[in-house]
Amino acid sequence: MIDRRSFLATAIVAAIASAPSVASSANPEAAKTFVRNLANEAIEVMGSKGTPNPERIAKFRELFKRGFDVEAIGRFVLGRYWRDATEVERQEYLRLFEDLIVHTYAGRFSEYSGETLTVLDVRPEEDRVLLVTSHVNRIAGPPIRLDWRVVERDSGFKIVDVVVEAVSMSVTQRSEFASVIQRGGGRVSGLLAALRDKTKSLQTR
Repeated sequence: MIDRRSFLATAIVAAIASAPSVASSANPEAAKTFVRNLANEAIEVMGSKGTPNPERIAKFRELFKRGFDVEAIGRFVLGRYWRDATEVERQEYLRLFEDLIVHTYAGRFSEYSGETLTVLDVRPEEDRVLLVTSHVNRIAGPPIRLDWRVVERDSGFKIVDVVVEAVSMSVTQRSEFASVIQRGGGRVSGLLAALRDKTKSLQTR
């Protein structure tokens, strides 16, 4: 029987295979530094209580686009339905997907109350993916394990998945999106309508 975590990792690698080129061998220590610096920058930006919310969201969007391979993640999350979508639908989907992630996590960061991130280890997971392991140290309660799947593009490191307590956020989102599409008769247009409504509600909070 195939190990589920290995299967999911392989699926993610396959999904990013057609993305922009990847360096032949990633530097593990550099990957750890990349994750540590990006997380600390996000905490600094989003944890600033005196910054107006639109400015905080704009800064978080810049961090997200700089540190994450948005298109590769979005294509993986849409799964087989990416092939069924028109080019217009794909472009709108990627825009809405970015908006969804930015506003969702910007809202969560606004609840920041002094947590810190400790990067623990890094190991190769598949041919071109490094898994960077970290802990979110909470003020009260045990730390939360947070893993980052990282690849090194020609333009630098990019995150392609975040795993919280062994649960892949990309895989979870993929399952949720597939359910929405299936309820809409198997059409990507149904997901786009749902994403428009969701992102609109998040933007008005």
